[in-house]
Amino acid sequence: MTKLRLLFQSIFLTSWRAVPVLGFTQILTWGTLFYPPVLTVPLMAAERGWSITFAMGGFSGGLLTGGLIAPTVGRLIDRFGGNMVMAFGSLAGAFGLLLIAIVTHPIAYFVTWMVLGTAMAASLYDPAFATLGRIFGAGARRPITLITFAGGFASTVSWPSTLALIDFIGWRGAYFTYAAILAFVAAPLHAFALPRERADLSAPLAGRAVNAGPTVSPAGFTFVALLSAFTLYAFIPSALSAHLLAIFKRGGIDAVTVVAIGALFGPAQVLIRMCEFTFGSNTHPLNIARSALILLLGAFAMLLFAGISTPVAAAFAIMFGMANGLLTLSRGTVPLTLFGPHGYGTVVGRIAGPSLAMQSAAPLVLAFVSERVSDTGALMLVAAVGCVSLTAFLLVQRPRA
Repeated sequence: MTKLRLLFQSIFLTSWRAVPVLGFTQILTWGTLFYPPVLTVPLMAAERGWSITFAMGGFSGGLLTGGLIAPTVGRLIDRFGGNMVMAFGSLAGAFGLLLIAIVTHPIAYFVTWMVLGTAMAASLYDPAFATLGRIFGAGARRPITLITFAGGFASTVSWPSTLALIDFIGWRGAYFTYAAILAFVAAPLHAFALPRERADLSAPLAGRAVNAGPTVSPAGFTFVALLSAFTLYAFIPSALSAHLLAIFKRGGIDAVTVVAIGALFGPAQVLIRMCEFTFGSNTHPLNIARSALILLLGAFAMLLFAGISTPVAAAFAIMFGMANGLLTLSRGTVPLTLFGPHGYGTVVGRIAGPSLAMQSAAPLVLAFVSERVSDTGALMLVAAVGCVSLTAFLLVQRPRA
């Protein structure tokens, strides 16, 4: 009992309570804001007489809005803390979900997605990383890794839950339920459970820390190369999340097997993050990002040369999940390593903005290529973007002592 009490105190009565709080709320925010549209948008489009392209365009517009305000979100977290900014994001998300279930005018629909885009920019991974950077300073690498464990299961929780709610109370009822979760669970946790303190950046760190070496200014070639690398990579998961399972179905795999293959993605992300947490403490995050992209390009080579079959598709889903798991994690750890904890939230926001904008365009671009060229051409385009992203990562130079 004494050990359990000490463990409880070390987690929940110190700054480390930010990890379980953000881990739990990341499941809630990803699961209510980002993942449901793939299931709900076709239903609302059919009910309102809109095309799927128009309805999904609202989601893309929301991501674009989030990209535009992401730098401001990062600066606000540096100044006021994640407890205020992320609580606002949860409340904005609740308001947007209520609106999306009510509005019927096309313009109001797009405005509502702008509200939801703002909510995503203020409540998903990037503001969570910025919050941990403000709380833990240069020692934020391990907390960042820990919250991504939970976030990796968001799709695994969200899609079955959304389907069950749609069957039970309809897509509107699902959104009303999710709005209540954000307003009465996520927002209070962000506002009252997140630590408010800021790390003392002048204090020496005990043990190993992510920022043990020299840093560079986030204003020169290194930052531009890193920004380009993450922005280009953002095209890949956004495009594949929207089209990969459909490409597998058109390649001859039955629908049930395709869904089972898609379910491998989330656990693969979490498994590789656990490996990074356990064995990767001494590996520079930049090298982890480069290795993840090499793994992903190997998966594309396998798919393009071996063709689409159930074993190849399953292997691709696992390799893609592992690569994405590491690269999402790198969005938080690489900037902290290269540029240090000073103004970390602002740096994360500057990187997040173009990435969200790229995410908004990727599904539309890949749909166009699939329709006008072929599915193979679409996969080759995504692989080519991955090659350019890897090149940008290779151009990023680690600072010398």
